[in-house]
Amino acid sequence: MSTSAETSESSQAPQTPKFRIPKVPFWAQILIGLALGVLLGGIAKNGDLGWLTSTLQHIGDLFVQLLKLAVAPLVFFAILVSITNLRQVNNAARLATRTLLWFMATSLIAVAIGLAIGLLTNPGAGTGLTPKDGKLPEHAGSWIDFLTGIVPTDVVTPFTELNVLQIVFMAAVAGIAALQLGEKAEPVLKISRSVLELLQKALWWVIRLAPIGTVGLIGNAIATYGWNLIGKYATFTLDIYVGCAIVLFGVYPLLLSTVAKVNPLQFFRGAWPAIQLAFVSRSSVGTMPVTQQVTERLGVPREYASFAVPFGSTTKMDGCASIYPAIAAIFIAQIFGVHLGIGDYILIVFVSVIGSAATAGLTGATVMLTLTLSTLGLPLEGVGLLMAIDPILDMMRTATNVAGQSVIPILVSAKEKILDRDAYAGATSISPAAATVEVAEEKVPATAAA
Repeated sequence: MSTSAETSESSQAPQTPKFRIPKVPFWAQILIGLALGVLLGGIAKNGDLGWLTSTLQHIGDLFVQLLKLAVAPLVFFAILVSITNLRQVNNAARLATRTLLWFMATSLIAVAIGLAIGLLTNPGAGTGLTPKDGKLPEHAGSWIDFLTGIVPTDVVTPFTELNVLQIVFMAAVAGIAALQLGEKAEPVLKISRSVLELLQKALWWVIRLAPIGTVGLIGNAIATYGWNLIGKYATFTLDIYVGCAIVLFGVYPLLLSTVAKVNPLQFFRGAWPAIQLAFVSRSSVGTMPVTQQVTERLGVPREYASFAVPFGSTTKMDGCASIYPAIAAIFIAQIFGVHLGIGDYILIVFVSVIGSAATAGLTGATVMLTLTLSTLGLPLEGVGLLMAIDPILDMMRTATNVAGQSVIPILVSAKEKILDRDAYAGATSISPAAATVEVAEEKVPATAAA
């Protein structure tokens, strides 16, 4: 009896807590990656360590390649399924129209801010750069190329050459056709939903590698370009970051508080994982699964979010297609000694609002810039002046893009009275690991069937 009593007492005795490695939040992992990347990049630059620079470059390139690997099929199936999901939403046509109008309205605000900053700061003055420093880009955009390039010549090339605009066109046609066919298209839609869920699951695994990718991308940028180059473009770089910051932390919160009548700080709390991943990856499409996840958690109905976010990931580009080309056009005009008049500024606004789909959610905004320059008649060699600094600029531009892609569905949902305000108020930051579990456990995925 005594032995059993002792055993009972020992079993009830407090157990010594085992040591556990604390879980680091995803946002903190990204920040650690940023700090480590800056540190290693500085060491590689100052110590002239070619092997370290090469290693950082390979790490960053591999992460971006993994993101891009899923871009083509992800865009196709996301757009296709999202269009068919609109039949589950009341007033789907009005929702789609309001979404597009808000995209255009915020683009107009963003390009106006970009023009104002460029005119106030004269970013091309005192840089020491001359027209001889510029060079023609390998690929230039024009309105003819943009309009004729929407329709592919075959169904394979857009996927092999990653022409996102053509992929969006084919997906939209397939989605509309599926809506018209109704039940006859259900077997195809069932396969499409399964493929999309598979792609999202695989992409979440890639996203979980973002802290490591951050080390490589930031480290390589510092090691390759260094602070001296950034200093040459100091005013221009500062203009882009200030312009994006005004839109990101000024315009969007103002719209959320006045139009949607929600707490802007709560938006950043819920959407921050998508914004910071966009900053690191420089890819709106690569960030799309996270953007959709945080948008749903902020109270936007799943059926609508699964349309608005993929659509926005390929067309909603306040950073790349509005602020950047506006300031860049002024910068290049000043370097080449070209005077811009009122008509030219109106053209910049027109290109930014109408032609933003040319950026197509890919890393970089070179096509959009060449489209703007060709419309204004500015030398395309000006693009070459900005290529070296582009990775540094693209981080902030893409973060602004992605924030807008989440803000607009919230505004539209609030105006349509379909926003779950309790969910919005209770939204918290989500890690890729948690999101992966959620997606796996949900019987009805984010792109659910009717």
